Amino acid sequence: MYRNLRRKDREMDQESAIRLLTEGEYAILSTTDVEGQPYGVPLNYCYLNNHLYFHCALEGHKLDNIRSNNKVSFCVVGKTRVLAEKFSTEFESVVVFGKANIVEGEEKYKALIGLIEKYSPEFLAEGKEYIARYDARTAVVKIMIEHLSGKARR
Repeated sequence: MYRNLRRKDREMDQESAIRLLTEGEYAILSTTDVEGQPYGVPLNYCYLNNHLYFHCALEGHKLDNIRSNNKVSFCVVGKTRVLAEKFSTEFESVVVFGKANIVEGEEKYKALIGLIEKYSPEFLAEGKEYIARYDARTAVVKIMIEHLSGKARR
């Protein structure tokens, strides 16, 4: 599950990488279309039970890509600080490689609750009503993590 990095001195331990996946504000999902054209899109997500989840509309570019090739890359960048005098940057990031699939039923509901708990925890009751109102117009995608690597310069 943990891919080796060239710069061992910057490698994050698995616990730190999972913490960044859990706490990260947003990620870039990368897919490819049927012609091999890469596509990267920022999105909100949650990390639950060793999987990543995000929601989206029922149709669109990323779902078309996932349906034709479910291999994805998922990148979360945490804290950064430019070190101008050193011509460098302090950073932390995690890159995930995995397979994405649309989920339904209880798993979909739990993922949507996970998103509300992460981004709007003080509005859980209203969030549940929102889920009920828009469930039929919402897709949820699960990314099964096959490899991940975290890197940091602190």
